[in-house]
Amino acid sequence: MNRYPYPIPSREDILGLLRADKSKYDAHAMSLALGVKPREMEGLTRRLAAMERDGQIRKDASGQYQLINQHDFIPGRVSSHIDGYGFLIPDQGGEDIFLPEGEMRKVLHGDRVQVRIVGADRRGRPEGTIVEVISRANTHVIGRLLNENGVWVIAPEDRRINQDILLSGSPGKAKHGQVVSVRLIEQPSRYTQPIGKMEEVLGNIDDPGIEIEIAVRKFGVPHIFPPATLDLAAKLPSEVLAADLADRVDLRDVPLVTIDGEDARDFDDAVYCEQVKIGRGSGFRLIVAIADVSHYVQPNDALDQEALKRSTSVYFPRRVIPMLPEKLSNGLCSLNPAVDRLTLVCDAVITATGEVTAYQFYPAVIHSAARLTYTEVAAILGNTKGLEATRRKDLVPHLLDLYELFRVLHQAREKRGAIDFEMTDWRRTCARPTCCSAIRSRELSASMPGRRSSG
Repeated sequence: MNRYPYPIPSREDILGLLRADKSKYDAHAMSLALGVKPREMEGLTRRLAAMERDGQIRKDASGQYQLINQHDFIPGRVSSHIDGYGFLIPDQGGEDIFLPEGEMRKVLHGDRVQVRIVGADRRGRPEGTIVEVISRANTHVIGRLLNENGVWVIAPEDRRINQDILLSGSPGKAKHGQVVSVRLIEQPSRYTQPIGKMEEVLGNIDDPGIEIEIAVRKFGVPHIFPPATLDLAAKLPSEVLAADLADRVDLRDVPLVTIDGEDARDFDDAVYCEQVKIGRGSGFRLIVAIADVSHYVQPNDALDQEALKRSTSVYFPRRVIPMLPEKLSNGLCSLNPAVDRLTLVCDAVITATGEVTAYQFYPAVIHSAARLTYTEVAAILGNTKGLEATRRKDLVPHLLDLYELFRVLHQAREKRGAIDFEMTDWRRTCARPTCCSAIRSRELSASMPGRRSSG
């Protein structure tokens, strides 16, 4: 653990003192400023000598310490290699600086440091020594708990963190080989390994969904709603109330539909199209409705603050980390079929040549007529007398109008010189939840958003 019998100020503490106070300190004055007790002086003296040797500070003839000219220091981020060495990626750009294994023992991947160039390695690359750690990138580490000759360590899942973490205290109920999360209570130094305290047992390495649990924590995805957020969500109604309809246009008689993939979990937009007369010609009326989240989430309330923190929902193959609690994301703010939902609407009139001649935005209430998939819509468009079309016969005319409007808008884009980017849509086939048996490309149809345009 610690090389010294008593805790002593870290290198960062010493550098911070010298940086904050431009006056010089000898060892005694520094011990007073940093609250070092007499029994800890030997450790402080050794640390000062090590920092002087590493080029972080210098001692003058009177025995007083001061910072070395930092114009020679290069700030940047540490990039670790799985073989133990690493590089400094300078903040100001330029050539990466090689950091040998001995230097890399002081840091973990992603740490921000200052480096002084001390020469060149065997390949002629600039080689540096770490003179200061500016900030640490890792507060938690995910890895497998291992018992090595009676010593509990965590082997990091991220191979770029190439030091095992010593476990402080008992592993509790965690077992050898399980995946755990530890909080770092001591960062590495040249002579000591990082130390962590057990925080969470994620499960066994072959548990279904363990890769999602690892990814969520590894990348810091917020996945637990604070009590205040859940309490506020719990107070919301489970359905649209009569009082909610004030000042809203009632579109419940309009057969809007949602069109999404088979594996979609929430539906936040619905569409409707019909052909209309425009003067002596013809065109289309297009209605696009999106869930009116702002009706339920007020500025700066607990829901709003958590949504701002999360920014987006995060989608995994078998799990969604929602931006809002499920009562909203899958309920009130999801345009599920056959239920009333509050929306914001864009109601537009478009000519047969793709020109928008009129539009308006307004709050509305809708009643989605169907939850459709791209596959179902493609089947209807491909055979208007087929099984899918028969099942959805009331919707077929509107889907055909939607398709015709799509063609009109696509032709208008082509006339503007738009570029189509053909995207291959890959689909997994799973024999069971954790076993992918095949990956196949899916043919794109007009019902799918697989084609992206510019212009």
